[in-house]
Amino acid sequence: MAIKHYLQFKDLTRAETEHVFERAKIIKRKYKQFETYYPLADRTLVMIFEKASTRTRLSFEAGMHQLGGAAIYLNTRDSQLGRGEPVEDAAQVISRMCDLVMIRTYEQSIVERFAQCSRVPVINGLTNEFHPCQILADILTFVEHRGSIQGKTVAWIGDANNMCNTWLQAAEVLDFKVNVSTPPGYRVDASLAGVTDGKHFEVFADPADACCGADLVTTDVWTSMGWEAENEARMKAFADWQVNGKLMGVAHADALFMHCLPAHRGEEVTAEVIDGPQSVVWDEAENRLHAQKALMEYLLLGRID
Repeated sequence: MAIKHYLQFKDLTRAETEHVFERAKIIKRKYKQFETYYPLADRTLVMIFEKASTRTRLSFEAGMHQLGGAAIYLNTRDSQLGRGEPVEDAAQVISRMCDLVMIRTYEQSIVERFAQCSRVPVINGLTNEFHPCQILADILTFVEHRGSIQGKTVAWIGDANNMCNTWLQAAEVLDFKVNVSTPPGYRVDASLAGVTDGKHFEVFADPADACCGADLVTTDVWTSMGWEAENEARMKAFADWQVNGKLMGVAHADALFMHCLPAHRGEEVTAEVIDGPQSVVWDEAENRLHAQKALMEYLLLGRID
């Protein structure tokens, strides 16, 4: 099988993504039933971190162990990557010593350059532009709670960041709609998001209009990693884009709430929402483990029926 990377959500087709969801359900069930499942025995995952992480490291490292393989943590501060070694050279060396690489870094170009020179699959664990593994887990969570996401409406409230960009890609791949509402000056850039048809998203000036009738309402912190210098300005600009009971009240009666975490209660979301009955953030967080296990299985072994 040719090397397949997962650098953006659209790197997998709809059929491939749905297969990963089905495998994730099976793998999750095995995990819950304490059933040993080691399809990646003797396989090694190298995890390269330039950005800090809790959920990404834990879910990939635990997931690889649970599939029978081994995971090695590399931080760019403690390796030659942090001392100016070209990304292309690092890719040549690292990919000769492992079976799979996950990278969490800043610019998307870094994972793209690494993948071009890698002899093994490369996974984007997060970049400034995209967060495909998180959206994979988010949609798996929606499917578990509400069935297929096709034809549904997702309301994205807040910053037009890597999460928002990835939601737009996912909408094209899986045929649903994203209503986007961001403050003035923080508008989504469809070309940066990598979407082409414009049929699967709509921009709203008023967050309440974006949430109206939505099946899922989701948000993220107002200041993402790397933008800390803008924090004070963002606190003012985003003040009216808080997901609260009023916004959830105009969404569909059984709408879900999601947040990729960590969350700042009282800023982008109120406690009544994130800790309320419509919130599925803990299922969402756990599903990073199961979705990524299915993804690693697919990238290394191909389709398993």
